[in-house]
Amino acid sequence: MSGDRLRAGLSAMLLALLAAGTVHAAVLTVAPGASIQAAVERAAPGDTVEVARGLYTENLRIAKPLTLRGVNRPTLSGGNRNDTIRIAAPDVRVEGFIVRDSGGDLGAQNACLYLEPGADRVTVRGNDLTYCLFGLWIEKVRDTRVEHNLITGKRDFASVHRGNGIQLYNTEGAAIVGNRISFVRDGIYVDVSHHALFRGNTIHDARYGTHYMNSYYNRWEGNEVYHNRGGLALMEARNQIVVNNRVWGNSDHGIMLRTLQDSRVENNVVAGNARGLFVYDAEYNSLRGNLVTGNQVGVHLSAGSTRNVVADNDFIANREQVRYVGTRDEEWGKPRGNHWSDYLGWDRDGNGRGDVPYQANDLVDRLLWRYPSAKLLLNSPAVQSLRLIARQFPLLRAPSVLDPQPAMRPAHRNWTAWSAPRYRFTSQ
Repeated sequence: MSGDRLRAGLSAMLLALLAAGTVHAAVLTVAPGASIQAAVERAAPGDTVEVARGLYTENLRIAKPLTLRGVNRPTLSGGNRNDTIRIAAPDVRVEGFIVRDSGGDLGAQNACLYLEPGADRVTVRGNDLTYCLFGLWIEKVRDTRVEHNLITGKRDFASVHRGNGIQLYNTEGAAIVGNRISFVRDGIYVDVSHHALFRGNTIHDARYGTHYMNSYYNRWEGNEVYHNRGGLALMEARNQIVVNNRVWGNSDHGIMLRTLQDSRVENNVVAGNARGLFVYDAEYNSLRGNLVTGNQVGVHLSAGSTRNVVADNDFIANREQVRYVGTRDEEWGKPRGNHWSDYLGWDRDGNGRGDVPYQANDLVDRLLWRYPSAKLLLNSPAVQSLRLIARQFPLLRAPSVLDPQPAMRPAHRNWTAWSAPRYRFTSQ
């Protein structure tokens, strides 16, 4: 037999096998009053279990590859005990349900939907996961997809006693896309999880929008994170891409970069937070094209955060542009400067760049950080004289962030849209 005929024969056999598998896949239906678990037990691998609209109180365990599909959004309640759905097999799909009422035991990690180790390639799509301790607990799996779900926690629990909206531990290749998460402890908790995508999620009314540690090669894109204590908290990580997120109205920080290396933080809006960017022990990162506006502190920079490229950003109308804790000047703005709304220099040659460097802090700023009550004298002749003397005599200069050629105009022409009161956090 020639090579072409052999390949054609093998292709025909493969198509026949695939067709046979399709023919043998069955659809089992569950009506109100019947048991979903019983239908799952009867199903063969690859089958679909369709559940009609109604209320079902069960704690499901799925231990074979199948699709569990809700028709007209049935409600599955776990009765406030254990996990509402526990998945112990790969290639499972759960869609179209209201899944609610997990147990409340943090030690047992009760969740509305729990993925056991080895439950690879599971898809959870288009569900409402509500009154959950953990919305999803996902551990030691690969290629999980969590898409377009609504996830809410046990709102009557104190924040410290709640679980997280989505918990990822020791996972690879997860896609967390288009979910709405609120009233949980942390929106998305990521630990030792790599090569993941977090895109288009909305997270509010949590402790941290994301709580993130020891994870590499992940992408955060197009998320909206607001009205939390902290927005995006990226800690002890490297090779992150953090782009086009909107982080606003958080009562502590917008984006925390703590012990972060080799990452890109670009084209984000960071508005109306207590601290816009909190940068601590972060090196070899690129911060470009971000709009940092209306924060009490635009950037809090400390703990040897150096060798970062910080350019083409707009720092506008922050009460304090930069709070820098360091022993030597830190130069930003290479190869292109940043825009600073409080820059008092000039541009004689009209090239769009200031002719004198921007200096973020001086000796007076440091005195005010150490003695906050001195702000009462901020506009007094004595304080203004001290500021002038510090500028004239370099020996009195405090280390600062310097931008040699600041941009005269902001790159974000619509920045005023982020100055509305709704985007600012309110202290309780």
